[in-house]
Amino acid sequence: MPQLIKIHGLGSSGEGVGKLDELIIFVEGALPDEEVLAEIETVKKNYAVGRLVEVVKKSSERVEPFCPLYKNCGGCQLQHLSYPAQLKWKRQQVVDAIERIGKIDSAEIFNTLGMKNPLRYRNKMQFPVGKNLQIGCYARGSHKIIDAQSCMIQNAGNDKILSAVRNVAKKFNLQPYNEDTHKGFLRHVMGRVGCNGELMIVLVTAAKNFPNEKNFVRALLKEIPNVTSIQQNVQTFHNNVILGRDTKILYGKPTIHDKIGRLSFNISARSFFQVNTAQAEVLYKTALDFAELHGHETIIDAYCGTGTISLFMAKKTRKVIGIEVVSSAIADAKKNARENNIRNAEFIVGDVVKVLPKILEPADVVIVDPPRAGCDKKVLETFAAMKPDKIIYVSCNPATLARDLKILYELGYLTKKIQPVDMFPFTSHVESVAQLIKI
Repeated sequence: MPQLIKIHGLGSSGEGVGKLDELIIFVEGALPDEEVLAEIETVKKNYAVGRLVEVVKKSSERVEPFCPLYKNCGGCQLQHLSYPAQLKWKRQQVVDAIERIGKIDSAEIFNTLGMKNPLRYRNKMQFPVGKNLQIGCYARGSHKIIDAQSCMIQNAGNDKILSAVRNVAKKFNLQPYNEDTHKGFLRHVMGRVGCNGELMIVLVTAAKNFPNEKNFVRALLKEIPNVTSIQQNVQTFHNNVILGRDTKILYGKPTIHDKIGRLSFNISARSFFQVNTAQAEVLYKTALDFAELHGHETIIDAYCGTGTISLFMAKKTRKVIGIEVVSSAIADAKKNARENNIRNAEFIVGDVVKVLPKILEPADVVIVDPPRAGCDKKVLETFAAMKPDKIIYVSCNPATLARDLKILYELGYLTKKIQPVDMFPFTSHVESVAQLIKI
């Protein structure tokens, strides 16, 4: 029987949070200041999960989702919330994490920097392939694939790739991979869109041998004649990791190009590159502002990837040293430096903890942009041991950011300011840039 629940907040994944007899209830699709009828489906010791049946009293920030697949698709979580309200909530996510987890009260946390037009922003698509060659995002909370013809947060070029691969795969009777039986061939379709309309198609397969490979590529080129690169990535392991280690070029160039500000970047199939190019420029300009450079500093960029932040900083300082464990990303970073005529950036392959102690010159600023899991404590201790004047921490996870800022405070670094940036409109994710100074 549905229960009437008053919603007072949003959880970390964008679900409504309310109470029923002091028990916390999470209701997906509900918004703060709403009263909803929800069917309680799961009851745990400290919380319960309810299914939204009816919105009895609507929030003034509730809007109609623009995507017909939204109710089922797990790609977006916040299409039913107005964009200004999304930006406010994302800032609050950061505030809550910093106060509750980080126990930090020294930082000024600014309003979230959003997009003027928050549609068609993703330059990269990674869609799983399922039964009957369904291609799209997973349904919420499951591995059921929601077949998509178009995605309004993807660049239109990725829609073309999605349609073309589906059509050609059906023509050649390419078998989709079954993650339960581990049989089949095509696992994922990756699309990347660069500047000037450059397109990269990456077909992630469960075996090296590509049946009818040349004819398949010819058919794909008929569908999209202007494609820049077609590649096959082989992922033979029985896990949820999307890309494997081996990549083969089937047609065209190994990389495409994209621009952030005046800088041009080579992007290979396995390169990390921000999926929202416009907001990446906002993010990196914020990091540059927070570094407060005067032109004589030595900067260390840990987890530098393809060198995007490193090269952004290089023209404003004396020297930048980028460190990254993925060798192909370092190769891209060196190529990017050459092509942008930047000669004061050095890139090193290796683990940050092992590489940093071998760097002889002192760092004035350390920049870190780690994965969602944040930094290992040893990494943070290594940063502090170098005694830089500032640490600039770029994060995609408020919880691990707050945890690491707390550790850095104990190591002698005070968080002064944090700028949230909306890199992923209509999702529950938020990026942040934090400035820390040596106490």
